[in-house]
Amino acid sequence: MRLNNVGLSLVMLLAVAGCASRGEMENLQRDTDELKTRVLQLDKDLGATRNEARDIVEKAQGYQKDMEALRKGAADLQATLDSARVDMQVLTGKVDDAALLAKKPADDLALVREDMERRFAAIDERLAKLEKGLSDSIAREEATPESLYQKGLTTFKNGEPQKARELFGQFLQKFPRHDLASNVHYWLGETYYSEKNYDQAILEFQEVIKNFPGKEKVPAAMLKQAMAFKELGDVKSARYVFKKLVDDFPLADEAKQAKERLKELK
Repeated sequence: MRLNNVGLSLVMLLAVAGCASRGEMENLQRDTDELKTRVLQLDKDLGATRNEARDIVEKAQGYQKDMEALRKGAADLQATLDSARVDMQVLTGKVDDAALLAKKPADDLALVREDMERRFAAIDERLAKLEKGLSDSIAREEATPESLYQKGLTTFKNGEPQKARELFGQFLQKFPRHDLASNVHYWLGETYYSEKNYDQAILEFQEVIKNFPGKEKVPAAMLKQAMAFKELGDVKSARYVFKKLVDDFPLADEAKQAKERLKELK
């Protein structure tokens, strides 16, 4: 039953009923004000929910099915709130008319309030289900290797290398043989390099060079490894790695940078 039926029923009951006290009419007015407040709050909650759902859609394009379900749930809730807003407008308009026509007996007003409360409870329940579905979807998304990798990368680029290392460490523990493992070792090296921990950075870059020879991150790992050697003052090792990068990957962009840095070492 829609909320606007509450307003229509209220007018009919008021027309038929006997006189009630001013206090009962004030109670009805308060109920109406509460309805306005609750609908506005639900509108805000829906806005926050839609923003969260939009972020998930942008970050998890591979999970279209889950996102479609969330969007449908959000659309259903939007329809419910739209209906509630219309009902609120109707009920608000009827309050003044009701005051002029008659006043309701206390028991009829109690029935109206109970019906309103049931409707609020139904809306709250639907919102809770939508939020739960959103949370479950986020949990599923974070469990994938791609999302965990992306989260670590974003964290590092946001200036949190230590937290990024924790996320990359979780990735390697859960998905040690995934195709993105070489990228993870490379970015682990970058986190250490950004903190000027060049020794540890060299070891992580070596993981990429040694254990993932066919991966695209190898030239980048060699370039940053050589730069780390240079920062440590080990010019001989830096020159060797720069030269090997040029010889092994002459067409790579990193090879061009290596040539320039070799000139600086002379």
